[in-house]
Amino acid sequence: MGYSFLDFAYDVLKLASKPLTYQEVWTVGVERGLSSKLNTAGKTPDQSIGAQLYVDVRDNEDTRFLKVGKRPARFFLKEREGEVQPDSITKIEKEEAKKPEPKSSFHERDLHPLLTYFAYSNLPFNRGRAIHTKTIYHENSKKPGYNEWVYPDVVGFYIPVDEWDDAVIEINRLCDNTSLRLFSFELKKVLNKANYRESFFQAVSNSSWAHEGYLVAAEVLQDDDFLSELQRLASSFGIGVIHLDLTDIDASEVVFPARPKDRLDWETINKLCEQNGDFKKFLKHVKIDFQSKTLHKSEYDDILKDAHEYIKAKLNFTK
Repeated sequence: MGYSFLDFAYDVLKLASKPLTYQEVWTVGVERGLSSKLNTAGKTPDQSIGAQLYVDVRDNEDTRFLKVGKRPARFFLKEREGEVQPDSITKIEKEEAKKPEPKSSFHERDLHPLLTYFAYSNLPFNRGRAIHTKTIYHENSKKPGYNEWVYPDVVGFYIPVDEWDDAVIEINRLCDNTSLRLFSFELKKVLNKANYRESFFQAVSNSSWAHEGYLVAAEVLQDDDFLSELQRLASSFGIGVIHLDLTDIDASEVVFPARPKDRLDWETINKLCEQNGDFKKFLKHVKIDFQSKTLHKSEYDDILKDAHEYIKAKLNFTK
C-alpha cells in the first residue's frame, strides 16, 4: 500500500512539539518535503488530510491519532498522549481567540461574480454541467424592503444544450423535462454562531421554489460543534452550504450538499415573477434558450476570466 495522507500526518506529528490543526499538518509536511511522497492530484490536499484525520479518530478503534481542543480541533499522536496537558490546549485556544478577524472592505454583493465563477467552473459541484447564474436585485421588487426572505440573491439554471443532441432535448421537453434544473443561492460574507440560524432559514425561505438551494459564505466558522449543527440543518431541510475560499477560489467547496428536488414550486415561482422583474426576465430567457437550444450567455451574469485577480483588485481581502 502506498504512502497515505494518514502516513503523512503521522510523520509530521512524530516530530511536532505540540498538537497541530490539519492545515498546520499539511504546511509543516510540505516544508519537510513529505508531499512528494504522496500520490494525489487533488486541489485541496489539506482538506483531504483533515477529513481523513477526523474520520480515523472517530471510527477507527486502532487509530494512531487523538483529537484535542475544539476551536479549532488539533491532532496529535496517541503514543504521545502523555505530553498533552489540558491547560496547554486552553492556552492555545485563548491565543487563537485573541487574533483579529480577517479584514475586508468588500460588500456582500461583490461575492456574486465569485459564485458565478464557482457555479460555472467547479466540476465537483455541478457534476460537469455549465450552470449560469443571474443576480436578483431586491430593490427592483414591487415591495422593496419586504422581500429579504422572499428572493434569493442569485438564481441559476442548467440545460444540456452543449451536451445533448437537439432531438434528445426535444423529446425530453415533450416528456418529463428533467433536463432543466433551477438553482437558488443566498449569500453571506460570514457564517458563524451569531448569524447561522437566521441565514440558514432565510435560505430555506428563499429557495423553496428551486430544484436545489444553497447558503453561500466567504467565511465559514471552523468549529466541530458549529459544523455539526450546520450539517444537521442541511440534512433536515435539504439546503446545501458552499464555502467560497477567498484565499484560493479554486479550492472553494460544497461543505454540505443540497438535497435535490424533482418538482418545482410553481405557485411560488409565479409569485416571484409577479413581484420582481429581474426574476421574470431570468425565466423568460431560460425559456428562450431552452426552446432555441442555444445559450445566450450575455443575458446572464458574466463569468470572471481571472477570479484571483478580481479578489485582489475588487475585494481587497487581507488576512
